[in-house]
Amino acid sequence: QVQLVESGGGLVQTGGSLRLSCAASGGTFSSYAMGWFRQAPGKERGFVSSISRSGRVTYVGDSVKGRFTISRDNTKNTVYLQMNSLKPEDTAVYSCAARVPRAEWDTSSRATDYDSWGQGTQVTVSS
Repeated sequence: QVQLVESGGGLVQTGGSLRLSCAASGGTFSSYAMGWFRQAPGKERGFVSSISRSGRVTYVGDSVKGRFTISRDNTKNTVYLQMNSLKPEDTAVYSCAARVPRAEWDTSSRATDYDSWGQGTQVTVSS
């Protein structure tokens, strides 16, 4: 099973930017579709974005559309989440996750579809 480690979180002001990274090890990274999820205190974990094995297919949640961009570099076994125009409501623990898809087009927004998870990285946006 692939191991995942997130980095890049921190404290940023409203309107600022952060780039999260998720480094994978222990598996063939290019075989996995990847996703980012977030969980704020007292709230359920929610979908942020997902990307196919090759990176050609991406899906972004409505709450971050136009502000967040997912990408991956299969030569570095890493998936990224570029977050721009951050808002206080983006404050959460962000986790990356991996799953073995049925096909290249098969990306998922459901957390239960993912098999491997990182520990998460805290993002705090101050107003």
